[in-house]
Amino acid sequence: MLVRAVQAADLPALLALARCTGVGVTSLPANEARLAKRVAASLASMAADLAAHDSSFLFVLEDTSSGQVVGICGLEGAVGGHEPWYNYRVGLTVKASHELQIYRCLTTLCLTNDLTGASELCSLFLHPDWRKQRNGALLSKARFLFLAEFPHRFAPLVIAEMRGVSDEQGRSLFWESLGRHFFSMEFSEADYLTGVGDKSFIAELMPQHLVYTAFLSPAAQAVIGEVHQATRPARALLESEGFRYNGFVDIFDAGPTLACELQQIRAVRDSHVVMVTAAVTEQAITADAVLYLVSNRRLADVCYRF
Repeated sequence: MLVRAVQAADLPALLALARCTGVGVTSLPANEARLAKRVAASLASMAADLAAHDSSFLFVLEDTSSGQVVGICGLEGAVGGHEPWYNYRVGLTVKASHELQIYRCLTTLCLTNDLTGASELCSLFLHPDWRKQRNGALLSKARFLFLAEFPHRFAPLVIAEMRGVSDEQGRSLFWESLGRHFFSMEFSEADYLTGVGDKSFIAELMPQHLVYTAFLSPAAQAVIGEVHQATRPARALLESEGFRYNGFVDIFDAGPTLACELQQIRAVRDSHVVMVTAAVTEQAITADAVLYLVSNRRLADVCYRF
C-alpha cells in the first residue's frame, strides 16, 4: 500500500470514492467538475512554490499490486484566503440575579471567521473494504511527513474539521434544530453546496447574532462537538498526534474542529532524516513489529509507505 500525490488520471477513481462518502464529508463532494478543479490545484501546487492561501494538495492511497485507488486525503495551505471560512465558537454566558438567587451558565454559539489563515487537514476518506491493516493510519499520517518536509508552505496552526453526528438517512439533529429554521433546504443539500464552493448563501441566511443553545432541542445540544461514529477512529488518531478540540464547531452539523501547532504534531516533531544504507524490501508485519512511516522526500512525485 502506497500513498502518493494525486495524478490527473486518478479523477475517475476519486469520483467513485466521493460517491461512497455519504453526507457530511463536505470537502469531498461527488461532483466531477469540482474534483477536477481540486486535482488541477494540487498539480499546480506541486509544480510551484505558491503562497499558502493558493496551495492545495491531494494524495491517494494505492494498492500497487492492482493499481486501484482506495483512499484519498488532502491538505489546504491556508483556509479563508479567497472566501470566508465560517465556524461557530462555543462560548459561555453567565446570568445572575442576587435578589432572586438565580445563577445560570448558558452555552452560546457565535458565528466567526477566527480560523482564517490556518492550514487544514481535509478530504480524508478510505473505502470501507480497505479499512484494515493500518491503511487508515497510513493515509492520514502521510500528510504529517509532508508538513515536516515542507513547513514553509503551511501556516503555524493546523486544523481538522471532523464530521458531525448524522443518522443513517443523513439527517443532522443539529441542523434540524437550528439550520432548518434559516435555510429552506435539506442538510444534505446545504452540505453539498458548501462542498462545491457555493458558500454565499451562508453569509446571506445564517443568523449573525449570538445563539443560545438552550433554545435547541436536547438531542441537538448533545451532539455539539461530537463526531460521527465512522469518524471516531480518525479523531482518536489525530488526538494521539497532539490535536485537541479548540471550541469551534461546524455551522451545519456541529462537528468539532481539532487543532495543533504544526511543529507540535508528534509525527512532525519526532521525524528524522536518515541515510538509507540497505535496500528496503517487503516484509511481513508481525504483531510486535516497530513500524516506520517512510517518505522519498520528493515533491511532485512524493510517496509514503510503512
